[in-house]
Amino acid sequence: MEWVKLLQTAIDYMEDHLLEKISYEDAARAVHMSSYNFHRTFSLMAGMTASEYIRNRRLSLAGQELQMTDMKVIDAAYKYGYETPESFTKAFSRFHGVTPKAAKLRGTRLSLFNALVIKITLEGGKAMDYRIVETGNKRYAAKVKAFKNEIINDNGNQEIPDFWTQCMKDKVFDALYTLKPEGKRDLYGLCSPTIEDEDTFDYGIGVVIDEETAIDKVQDLINQGFRIWETGPATYAVFSCYGEDGNCINEMWSRFFKEFLPQSGYKHTEETDFEIYFEKSSPGLFCELWIPVTVQGKE
Repeated sequence: MEWVKLLQTAIDYMEDHLLEKISYEDAARAVHMSSYNFHRTFSLMAGMTASEYIRNRRLSLAGQELQMTDMKVIDAAYKYGYETPESFTKAFSRFHGVTPKAAKLRGTRLSLFNALVIKITLEGGKAMDYRIVETGNKRYAAKVKAFKNEIINDNGNQEIPDFWTQCMKDKVFDALYTLKPEGKRDLYGLCSPTIEDEDTFDYGIGVVIDEETAIDKVQDLINQGFRIWETGPATYAVFSCYGEDGNCINEMWSRFFKEFLPQSGYKHTEETDFEIYFEKSSPGLFCELWIPVTVQGKE
């Protein structure tokens, strides 16, 4: 259960450094994960982002200290990482429902946010169909855009769906379709977590370049701002996502971490993951989700 240990180690790191200027990127480095993969894993398992966890823990502790000691509000603001008493008061009031000044009064009701502890519980109890696929070197022609890591698993964020919508309006799909024969025009949603020391990840919409691709037209797309996206040999766990919208993808990612990884003997790897949106799909299938994995203990 290596991923469970890593997550607990990250939580312990955040707890040990709550009063320091830290971010989720620091926690990711502490467990040797990319900030992208750490953000995705933590938010799926904890139900909140690591940034939210750090903020809530600080505000919870600040409320306790203000009520139990004679600490001044301005001192609490600086101690718990806020640049001004005003920004602290705003965040504190939103979290506790009362101002820091009111919190100093005995009997004032405050919100308690305890430290997370990872515990193993029974999950599953229903079939989770998958297949393992080995792939070689792959190349894609894709329209690519960088996104902030923080948007991963944020159900309220629509930046990637908006990117798909904009690409449709800009006739990006039509341009990609010129590379493939009818019936072979599957679109790939490519997601890369491998940008070193960056707080963004690349997401691309593209088609695979293979023997059925009109190679002579690829350069035309590159001249129009498209990119060649390359991946090396990898092992993928492949899952079918059924639903009417992208929520089924987030649900499958959650099941991957909570059900598949603990029981399968595989671990998640730092490679490109992607969705395939088939031109000709089976009823109810939204997409296929391809997640890179390797056998536990195998480097």
